[in-house]
Amino acid sequence: MASGSLLALLDDIATILDDVALMTKVAAKKSVAMADDVSVMTKVAAQKTAGVLGDDLALNAQQVTGVRAEREIPVVWAVAKGSFVNKVILVPAALLISAFAPWAVTPLLMVGGAFLCFEGFEKVAHKLLHAQHEDDAEHESHAKANANPAVDLVAFEKDKIKGAVRTDFILSAEIIAITLGTVATAPFAQQVAVLSGIAVIMTIGVYGLVAGIVKLDDLGLWLSGKASSAARAVGAGILRAAPWLMKGLSIAGTAAMFLVGGGILVHGVPVLHHGVEGVGTAAAQWPVGGLWAVLLPNLLNALVGIVAGGLVLAGVTLVQRLRGGKSMA
Repeated sequence: MASGSLLALLDDIATILDDVALMTKVAAKKSVAMADDVSVMTKVAAQKTAGVLGDDLALNAQQVTGVRAEREIPVVWAVAKGSFVNKVILVPAALLISAFAPWAVTPLLMVGGAFLCFEGFEKVAHKLLHAQHEDDAEHESHAKANANPAVDLVAFEKDKIKGAVRTDFILSAEIIAITLGTVATAPFAQQVAVLSGIAVIMTIGVYGLVAGIVKLDDLGLWLSGKASSAARAVGAGILRAAPWLMKGLSIAGTAAMFLVGGGILVHGVPVLHHGVEGVGTAAAQWPVGGLWAVLLPNLLNALVGIVAGGLVLAGVTLVQRLRGGKSMA
């Protein structure tokens, strides 16, 4: 009897161990599948938010303009810390909205898309309507502030940092809203993973690149002082390329704002969405159809973004004038 009971117990233990092994395999497969899903959704979210990234880079790099060279990295670091705080506020807020008011995701995306278009159009309007000497005067005032010992540079830096963190909050909200739209139907754990991942990746990526961009001129000057003619040539090339890099980032960021913002608006309006899809499907039948099928829908998204940005800017300008304020353009 005792031996029979022992054998039965061992058999039960073996069965339990088999069940545990099976459940572990199933859990492992589910974990791998979830990790794959999170990875895919993070990539999709990163692609959709990349439109904001170019403008984020250009704006934040411009924010440190006028700061002394030795203080550029500390200022960038201070803004990066403020950006992390912004994400700590925005990510839980987005998760709460997804959990308790999922119907609000689409309207928030539409508002974010409209704001992107407005911001892009406002930048273009400012460039076209403001004379170059106004921008030159602003840069000159920054240079004088650095050269004047009577100017409180600590207060000057704090103002710069506060302005950059405020700008980052708006851009971060756009990034989180777009990401939330990507994972709105995913399980809660995946939403947390993707939103947190995007928040960390974007913050480190943006401010790491900003730090590199603002120090390009210093790198160029350092290389220009080297004995090697090759190093001097590279340094001179960097010094010539740095201003063009900033301009290129600004242009790419503005174009991306229209593309991403217009795409969000098109996707949120069924008539426009089906119309753009129809154009893409028809274009696929043309010669080199694959190219046209990608190009035309994006051009239409950008066109919608430009029109929407102009309308929002006109509305905001009208309200400001009625209230006796200064026009944003």
